[in-house]
Amino acid sequence: MSKALFIVDVQNDFTEGGALGVVGGDAVARGISQFLVTHAEDYAVIIASRDWHDGDNDNGGHFAAGEPDFVDTWPAHCVAGTEGAEYDPGLDTAAVTHHVKKGQGRPAYSLYEGTTDQGETVSQLLDAHGVVDVDVAGIATDYCVRASALDAIEHGRHVRVLTDLVAGVAAQTSDAALAELAHAGAELASAASTD
Repeated sequence: MSKALFIVDVQNDFTEGGALGVVGGDAVARGISQFLVTHAEDYAVIIASRDWHDGDNDNGGHFAAGEPDFVDTWPAHCVAGTEGAEYDPGLDTAAVTHHVKKGQGRPAYSLYEGTTDQGETVSQLLDAHGVVDVDVAGIATDYCVRASALDAIEHGRHVRVLTDLVAGVAAQTSDAALAELAHAGAELASAASTD
């Protein structure tokens, strides 16, 4: 039985100073890098996702035309080819086995909505490696981490959210997301407890 690690959207636009930066984003990037030093070999597959939106359209209404509501519409972020779309410099991606891009021209929250540059889906990657267990880390707890973990559960994987390697937009919605994930069957654990 194989394990996978999802590293969700640890990008410049989602860490401090970015278009939608969350508090603790840089720390998550560094924490994941440190975790991989001692745990990369635990995983058959390490998948890192990036929002990768079009710069010349509203990405299916994802980019607000006027004032964003920060629920369904957002300021422009993670535009393909820009610095904001790149991985946070604190994230060492050397151990990442697969990079997926999501949201190309449309809204996308879950890592499952991404594909590799070769067109492989996340489900195909996990199935090819016999992955049963998925650990989830990244940004933001209350949006893309939540959606990715719920999709993994829906696809029959045993999910563990590494609670000290995630950062959310707001404490209340992040706590609610973690409670929802636990109710859906995810295990909540700190990365430190995996040693």
